[in-house]
Amino acid sequence: MRLPAKLKNWDVHVDGESYAGVAGEIALPKLAEKVEQWRGAGMLAEVDISMGLEKLEMETKFGGLVLGILRQFGATTLGGVMIRFNGAYQDDYTGSVSAAELVVRGKHVEIDPGTAKPGDNTEWTVKSTLTYVRWRVNGRTEVEIDVINCIMIINGVDLMAEIRAGMGR
Repeated sequence: MRLPAKLKNWDVHVDGESYAGVAGEIALPKLAEKVEQWRGAGMLAEVDISMGLEKLEMETKFGGLVLGILRQFGATTLGGVMIRFNGAYQDDYTGSVSAAELVVRGKHVEIDPGTAKPGDNTEWTVKSTLTYVRWRVNGRTEVEIDVINCIMIINGVDLMAEIRAGMGR
């Protein structure tokens, strides 16, 4: 019998500063292939031809005034901000806990401070586009994507190595 390992708690660090108690929710980056449909002569149906990846993005919600994040807006480099998510996922059947770490580099492209009303909760929504993503679980790198350098390592295999070699890199 197995049960899913559920996220029991987490923290997020932005450029090394912890936002424990301030960050309320995080939409982790979706990994999606950019595909082009093709159906050639003699084929029964269309197939999806991989053309790379869709843009990597994430969204984080913070409570209250977050000056540290606001001061990062307008970063002049594509990887100007580092965000690290650490999550503790527990399997309630076995009790085992997996430590998941997501490290990304990118820049904040939108900061929405929401609405302001005296005595009400405030929430800032920060959207970030990413040029680097690395997922590690229990110290093992599962996924590493470097958009600028055309690197995509999944389960220890660099899926773009031959493409880079074909480009003379």
